[in-house]
Amino acid sequence: MSEEQKKVTDLRSALEVLSQYDDELIYTDEPVDPIAELSGVYRYVGAHGTVKRPTQIGPAMIFNKVKGYNDMRVLIGLLSSRKRVARLFGTTPENLAFMLKDSVSNPIPPIVIPREKAVCQEVVHLATDPGFDILKILPAPTNTPEDAGPYFTLGMCYAADPETGEHDVTIHRLCVQSKDEISMYFVPGRHLDTFRQKAEAAGKPLPITISIGVDPAIEIGACFEPPTTPLGFDELSIAGSLRNQAVELVDSLTVNARGIANAEVVIEGELVPNYRVREDQNTNTGKAMPEFPGYTGAAQAEVPVIKVKAITHRRHPILQTCIGPSDEHTNMAGIPTEASILQMVERALPGFVQNVHCPSPGTGKYLAVLQVKKRFAADEGRQRQAALLAFAAFSELKHVMLVDEDVDVFDLNDVIWAMTTRYQGDVSTVFIPGVRCHPLDPSSDPAFSPSVRDHGIACKTIFDCTVPYNLKANFHRSEFLEVDVNRFIPGFTKK
Repeated sequence: MSEEQKKVTDLRSALEVLSQYDDELIYTDEPVDPIAELSGVYRYVGAHGTVKRPTQIGPAMIFNKVKGYNDMRVLIGLLSSRKRVARLFGTTPENLAFMLKDSVSNPIPPIVIPREKAVCQEVVHLATDPGFDILKILPAPTNTPEDAGPYFTLGMCYAADPETGEHDVTIHRLCVQSKDEISMYFVPGRHLDTFRQKAEAAGKPLPITISIGVDPAIEIGACFEPPTTPLGFDELSIAGSLRNQAVELVDSLTVNARGIANAEVVIEGELVPNYRVREDQNTNTGKAMPEFPGYTGAAQAEVPVIKVKAITHRRHPILQTCIGPSDEHTNMAGIPTEASILQMVERALPGFVQNVHCPSPGTGKYLAVLQVKKRFAADEGRQRQAALLAFAAFSELKHVMLVDEDVDVFDLNDVIWAMTTRYQGDVSTVFIPGVRCHPLDPSSDPAFSPSVRDHGIACKTIFDCTVPYNLKANFHRSEFLEVDVNRFIPGFTKK
């Protein structure tokens, strides 16, 4: 981070950094309804990603006046631009994955601070208070009119393994079901679900906190997955490394759990053992909410429930939210995926992979573009080995595209050009059918392909758009004269 840039330690300091730029943050005083209207506005302003067109990359947006709430602002789209993420981390968009990879190798564990120093507990609402109601305190939005209910989409869920005491933080689909209940959907294999199952097997509730509105380093770090961060690895230590400053936690007021001390909002509660509800029990829409692939997910028939014990927040809080299919998800999921692939491949093939990009149309999870450099004849074939390592590093990956070092992986026009001129379908494609992928991909279903035995299984595919080593001399891009463009356009900057 540059010396002149303010150090980011929480959400508010992140907003201060963005305020230094003309194109990164806008405000509106027009009253907005959190039920579908808020997301309907931002869909046009800056969501991008797999959101239905028209949409665009745009600034983050703060709604200063939310209908029904006198002292609550809502922020959306904080991370829905890769350039904006890089600015918040004091680096370049191309270097983000390398920065995250290094942070995993040098973790700084979180620390616990006294309650009197925790700004997240400046205001306290107890579930035992008369008239306590989650939706009277927090404007949980819906993304569309057909959502199962109001959702918290950017809650950092933090809990401990009831057997080992090891902590983990992840982001989950959280739907408000009643005045003091929130349902929690778990994709199979998530670490917090392992903790929940252990507690449930013992007939005990699992204490949990949901921290909303935190340092972006926490939001990005929380999205690392195995094998980069195995069970028992606290992803808050990645955020600590990114900022070179330990994340501060605070003991909850009502449950045996810890929240993020400088969060805008912390919800305290317990996952109740052997208690399930239908996700859309209050609306009967059959739908959940828009998910990252761009489709609205089906409401789950049975989801675990958090019984809320308290809500604490800062004075004049900012509730942070996102649109499920927006670029905000792509960046939170995709950049850690890039870092994980780089880490895995570098161990096996040092110096071979030059960069990795998990682009927006690939949802951050399903597609990775690997830039490789074949240095000598023996490197031929290693590009496909790198692709296999990428699949091993990130099980939800569905497609890998391989390109040479002269192709810009962050420019999909350049990637498609490589596919057009350096790829032949019959010899450049590798199919790996019958592999577990991700349940939210609607094409990963037996009804779509006879090779898919069960929902969530896919045919993983390698698209090898690299030039065979012995033909490299035939594929040199046209060379242009190097000139000083500033002679003709003062202040011009090369991209």
